Amino acid sequence: MSQIRTPLELYKHLPKTNCGDCGISTCLAFAAAIIKEEKKLADCPHIHWGDVATLEGQIGRQVNIESIREAQLQELRKKIATIDIGSRAMLLGASSNGRTITIKCLGKDFEVDGQGHVASQCHTHAWFSLPLLDYILHAQGRDIAGRWVPFRELENGKTWNPLFEQRCEKPLKLIADSCSDLFEDLVTMFSGTSSFNIFGSDISVVLYPFPKVPVLICYWKPEDDIGSKLHLFFDDTAERNLHIESLFTLGTGLVRMFEKIMHRHTDGKSELS
Repeated sequence: MSQIRTPLELYKHLPKTNCGDCGISTCLAFAAAIIKEEKKLADCPHIHWGDVATLEGQIGRQVNIESIREAQLQELRKKIATIDIGSRAMLLGASSNGRTITIKCLGKDFEVDGQGHVASQCHTHAWFSLPLLDYILHAQGRDIAGRWVPFRELENGKTWNPLFEQRCEKPLKLIADSCSDLFEDLVTMFSGTSSFNIFGSDISVVLYPFPKVPVLICYWKPEDDIGSKLHLFFDDTAERNLHIESLFTLGTGLVRMFEKIMHRHTDGKSELS
């Protein structure tokens, strides 16, 4: 019997009602909480007790999310070792010396060797290395179209969107609400570009986590009785260059990075962790 190790695998077995009776607003977020051992299957009143026992057996020994990511990272490294990494450089908007490939990520150079090991002056963790290796392996090299769409309008974004809102947009909005210098820091520290009045927003910044996968962050300040809003947008070619799960991982990782900026505000130093 195959084990269930990811939120999406578990989500397939849930009612998909998004009723909130478990204490969490969506079934996908509930699945993620179970994988992280923050919730139990029995917390859902709509799963038959017999199914609970069966599914718990499939989940088996629950592992933390960092262990899952490390296992995924090892699998991607094995795949990297089977390709000619240098031949992918031009397609990815990167450069290569034949042995390694250098990719500009958030304005910083990241070097990846033929075994999938990532090196940079910045500290990196799985949240960034996973999407980076996925980008190297699977990007079609589609040029940026310049058509911004919300995450939910990406081809496979609808299923992931409730969790994306919960783990990416909501916490990032809280950061923006409490840290007025956030967007200036993004432009200065990570080679972002600032624009005005995109989708009627008060502030908008474009970042380039990868050369052909830009991210647009739009922020609307509170006005009268209307609270602030923040949304992330992607070029509509995003899934041609990065799988939807990697886009989600990248989004949650960016939030972690911005939290560090808010707490540290260290001049001239960035940490992709």
